[in-house]
Amino acid sequence: MPPAPRPTVLVAALLLATTTGCSLLAAPTTGTPGRPAPVPPKQVVLTAAQALDDSGSARIDVVQEGPAGRRTASGSLVWGAADEARLAVTDELGRGLLTVKDGALDLVYQGGAAKHAERRTAEAVDPAAGPDPEGFAGGWTTALITNPGSRAYEVAQGVTLRSLGGEQLAGVTVAHYQGSAPLAELFGKDDELSPKQRAATLDWYRQHGVATIGYDVWIGPGMQLLRLRETVRGSAGTTVTTTDVSAPGAADTAPTTPAG
Repeated sequence: MPPAPRPTVLVAALLLATTTGCSLLAAPTTGTPGRPAPVPPKQVVLTAAQALDDSGSARIDVVQEGPAGRRTASGSLVWGAADEARLAVTDELGRGLLTVKDGALDLVYQGGAAKHAERRTAEAVDPAAGPDPEGFAGGWTTALITNPGSRAYEVAQGVTLRSLGGEQLAGVTVAHYQGSAPLAELFGKDDELSPKQRAATLDWYRQHGVATIGYDVWIGPGMQLLRLRETVRGSAGTTVTTTDVSAPGAADTAPTTPAG
């Protein structure tokens, strides 16, 4: 992931906001004479994304709700020099354990069902996936094994975000940003996708009547990315995927097994 800008002035301003009790992150778009100017949402999210990316690991809790039902995932991600994940998941096939090690994915369900894929074909282990291992099944698996900081970086770069002000989350005041973008802008020039994968992704969304995708980002004190939400509205209804991120570096490395 390209490094996100980390201007010294921005960091200093955010530290000042933390120590004085005011919140530049949640400031409105209009400035107050004599007060520091609000930090643009894009810069806030880029800085938080870089901080999480630098941490190298985190614990995530993910919930997806939509017409197809409810899915959950909870566990640890490690990125950078290592490439690992251990996530307890629930989906249409029941409870399972999704692991990533050196680019290889294994999803084992309670009762013995197992699926295997490489990182580039991660969508193939999704219960909703078709026969093509390089197809697209909605992005659930891809999101689970991708560093949330990297995802937030892409949102900041590809989506025009606006501030919704401050709100309470996990007992603290955080900044909430929101925006949306057309599919072509989000995926049309994604260099991490092969031409075949890009075409499959765009085709999947268009077949489901999706023209744009909405994003919400919550940033807490200390430039911590706390929550990332994706909202997909299509012909079958609305699917919302919410990822909550624990403190950077707080990945749970203890073994996880499918729940009984």
